Amino acid sequence: MQDHYAALGLASDATLADIKKAFRQKAAQTHPDRNPSPDAAQRFREVQSAYDVLSDEEKRKTYDDNRRRGLLDSPIDTAHEIWQNYMKEVLK
Repeated sequence: MQDHYAALGLASDATLADIKKAFRQKAAQTHPDRNPSPDAAQRFREVQSAYDVLSDEEKRKTYDDNRRRGLLDSPIDTAHEIWQNYMKEVLK
């Protein structure tokens, strides 16, 4: 799984404004029309994919949940936290 935050050079607590700014900078650096590198198109697609996910609130939440599951040592604690958050949403 690609780390979208790393693709944009951001921390996971980045704001939407930070995400937009980082995307514009990375897109300008990696765009195939401006970068002669043979892998520029692939890197540009990665940056664009990262922006598509992180700029959409729902996609970002899903991505963060999946990322957290993959990074944590304790799947039980992660599952418990996800379940609690789900129940809070259901009981609203």
